[in-house]
Amino acid sequence: MGATYRADLRELNELNFARFDSKLEQRLAGLRSEMETGFARADAKLEQRITELRSELRTGLAQADAKLEQVKGQLSTDLHKVRADILKWMFGFWAPTGLAVVGTGLGVLSLLLRR
Repeated sequence: MGATYRADLRELNELNFARFDSKLEQRLAGLRSEMETGFARADAKLEQRITELRSELRTGLAQADAKLEQVKGQLSTDLHKVRADILKWMFGFWAPTGLAVVGTGLGVLSLLLRR
């Protein structure tokens, strides 16, 4: 191979590489642009979905809070009823017991006074 042929071959390779490098840069620039556009779209969708989820969460929490207040009111009412029932049963137990103790005391007193 002659020196001229080698120089021509080297120049041809350099031109081909320059063309290849130019096309590669163009394709990379296009790819970057597409990726940025895709990321921007994905980011917008993500922001929209996050906003929707926040709204759903707020609605759900408001409903849970309302339900909790309703249950709290019902429990308070039930607690008052149970307290009243317990008071009735306590009176029902202690009133006869107290009468029996007083009766026994009066009976013992009357026996002691007879002597």
